[in-house]
Amino acid sequence: MTMLVLACLGQVALLTVAAWALPVLTRPTLPFGVRVPAARMADPAITAQRRRYSRAVITLGVLAALASAAAVVLRGTPDVLTATAVLLGAADIALYAAAHHAVRAAKRRGNWYNGTRQAVTADTTWRTDPVRPPWPLLIPSLVVLAGTAAIGLWRYGGLPRTLPTLRGLSVDGADRVATTPATAFAPVLTQTAITLLVPLLLAAIVRARPETDAERPASSARHYRVYLRGITTLLLTGAACANLTLLLLALQQWDVLTPAPLTTVATWAPLAVAATACLVFGVRVGEAGHRLPSLPGESDSGYVQRDDDRYWHLAGTMYANRHDPAILIHQRIGSRWTLNLGNPVAWTVLAVVAALALLQLLGAIDLPSTG
Repeated sequence: MTMLVLACLGQVALLTVAAWALPVLTRPTLPFGVRVPAARMADPAITAQRRRYSRAVITLGVLAALASAAAVVLRGTPDVLTATAVLLGAADIALYAAAHHAVRAAKRRGNWYNGTRQAVTADTTWRTDPVRPPWPLLIPSLVVLAGTAAIGLWRYGGLPRTLPTLRGLSVDGADRVATTPATAFAPVLTQTAITLLVPLLLAAIVRARPETDAERPASSARHYRVYLRGITTLLLTGAACANLTLLLLALQQWDVLTPAPLTTVATWAPLAVAATACLVFGVRVGEAGHRLPSLPGESDSGYVQRDDDRYWHLAGTMYANRHDPAILIHQRIGSRWTLNLGNPVAWTVLAVVAALALLQLLGAIDLPSTG
């Protein structure tokens, strides 16, 4: 019971900090996903929305912590964790969307782009001298994957007829499933998927359209290179951390390790290290490298980045522009990329993903899962 309460409180704290940090870590010219000129970054309307959003997120987090802890005590089931995450996440998203609409309305009323010279910038060196991911960092993921597979093959013949179920980052000994190659090697299959998909994702990210600012073309291009190198490093090391966590989960499922509080801490530790590294990187470098200092000679161009809000939807998370040939675009919220839904290739990718999800739902295929 105590561990479940602590897990619930930790989950609420993590979600609250993540929601609170969104407007803090984002680029100053994209408050709440709205494009604004640099001269308007400190507008009172934006400042007021930042304060209102922060207070609301913290208040909601405190209430969610109290309510979830009480629910755990009364019900004593892990379902409270899922319900708390869904409800708190939805509420935080609603608060962010409200702030987005308020800033966009203030921008429209004040005609903030009146009298500015809008432009876009391009840098051909992204094709001639692209950022190359540090591929040797993929080796730890491969080593952990091979080690997990070897231990699984060694243990498979001696496994009992049923296995405990993997639920997220824990092993549920009360809920057991029949021992089959699919259930026994589920962690290995998930590791394989991570080890294959992360390099593919990196190959797409480094070829995505770079985030450069027409107001500061030279410095923004240099900053984005630093940012991209950091992101590729974090993703490759994060894949190794995820594989290590899956190894520890597999050892518990295969009765090599006994589930205990210390084992749970060790299981969470690799992902906690990866999350901390991402947070430190975000604070020091910022989205698209906007926190990095400019060098002498990297002066402003006299232009402002073109107002492209009309192509962004759902509070700056969805991009659709039929005239933009880019397939992958850096999102306005967080260090993530999104598909350009105005490009037919994006719909092909989404159709493949939807088809795989439908086939799994119908039972035709069994995608790797940890429950």
